[in-house]
Amino acid sequence: MTYYKTLDENGCACHGGQGQWSLPTDDGPGEWMPEIQDIQLCRRGYHLCRESDVVYWLAPTIYRAEMRGVSIEGDDKIVVSQARLLTRCDQWTDRTARLFAADCAERVLHLIPDDHKAVFVRAIGAARLFADGQCDESEMAATRAAAWAAAWAARAAAGAARDAAGAARAATRAATRAATRAATRAAAWAARDAAGAARAATRAAAGDAAGDAAWAWQTRHLMAIIEQDET
Repeated sequence: MTYYKTLDENGCACHGGQGQWSLPTDDGPGEWMPEIQDIQLCRRGYHLCRESDVVYWLAPTIYRAEMRGVSIEGDDKIVVSQARLLTRCDQWTDRTARLFAADCAERVLHLIPDDHKAVFVRAIGAARLFADGQCDESEMAATRAAAWAAAWAARAAAGAARDAAGAARAATRAATRAATRAATRAAAWAARDAAGAARAATRAAAGDAAGDAAWAWQTRHLMAIIEQDET
């Protein structure tokens, strides 16, 4: 089974863990990390992602990994006593992260009231253009400001998002803002925000089954991106 590890640009843990991982090179995988005894979820050991976990833990870099020794399964991760990195998922870049964020936001556009929808359609379009170098920072800033204004207007109209539909609308705005924020912050973090907000919007609007379906779609879409033929 292939596992994944998400890290910062320097190969260091960035979701609450510590330490530098041994990175793979052209000559082969990274070194096996030192064995850890008495592993515990979220507390002690090397935490890896299964395919369905990666969208929860997106970061600037994604690596394929393998494990050996003892393991404990969790809801959104696995902890193991020993692991190493095999290869980097080179298709996960700033560009593909921005496009993934835009895709996640676009999936929940139907939850936005018609009188505000056009602003967010433009915001998503601008995020795609920025990803491909066809939109500059000033254009993105204007689009982002318009999206923020529309988000606050819609939140007020929904009574501060007190009901399920209002919560879905608020989360939808968060997803779209995450796509536009990719212009000025790390694209991978924006992608993680967008995916999480889109799942929350879907779950609030249509229930747990729909939220799980959104998670499954995000996983399939992300795997299609990072596991493209890199030859």
